[in-house]
This record gives sequence, C-alpha cells and structure tokens, in this order.
Amino acid sequence: MTEFRFYCPIQVRYGDLDAQWHVNNARFNSYIEQGRFEYLLRLGLFDGVDFSSLGLIVADVHITYLAPIEINHQVRVGVRTSRIGNKSLVFEYIVQDAASGDLFAKAETVMVAYDYKSRQSIPVSPEWRSTISTFEGVAF
Repeated sequence: MTEFRFYCPIQVRYGDLDAQWHVNNARFNSYIEQGRFEYLLRLGLFDGVDFSSLGLIVADVHITYLAPIEINHQVRVGVRTSRIGNKSLVFEYIVQDAASGDLFAKAETVMVAYDYKSRQSIPVSPEWRSTISTFEGVAF
C-alpha cells in the first residue's frame, strides 16, 4: 500500500504557531486527529455527532517531524488504514504541503475498538472491516 486515497485540508491558524513562528509540535497531533475524523466521516463509519457510537480509543501515537509548517503553508493530511487486527486498527498519515507535496510529518496511530459502556475492548466490526477494505482496495 503506497498511496493515500483520502486527504483532508487543514487551515493553519495563528494560534497553532509557537514562539519560533512555526506550527507547534503538539498541533500536528490535532491535524492528524482531524484527518482521521474526516476519513471516518467520508467512509460513513461515523456520523460526526454520537461519539459513543464511534467505539475507538487511542492506544499509541507516533509522529516523525520532517519540516516546519509556517502560517502561509497550505496543508493537507493524507489518511489511510494500513492494518486491521482483531481488536485494533492502524492508521497512517502524511502531513504535507498541498501545493508542492513536500512532507512536514509522517505519523501512525493504533486505535482500539472499544465499548464505552462496558469499558472493554471489542472486536473490530465486520462492517468497518468491509467498508475500509473496499475503500482502500486491500483485503483486511
């Protein structure tokens, strides 16, 4: 799997900047989170309203910072699912300049399927597996 089929535009805001006038490292996590949110909306796996129905919880986040983002950059986040296990999903991201394609960061999150009522991990639903497999063009 080498391509990203989904991109989410990100508006860089003044409040994202730090004292060096580039986007603070903590904001990169917000950017990939927004990308993941939009990805799940696009796939119809989340309605954007009922967070208890989402059933995912973050288990691990890794971000590799490659270049600073400045206020004038047009940023987009590429999102894809690279693996689906029994109870977890791995999302990969690129944060890049929308015009040039230059990379600002690469990231990965491990998300665990979770039942908030019972407070336990649960198997990834067949619907999610099928929908993501179809979208990504990969059998999970």
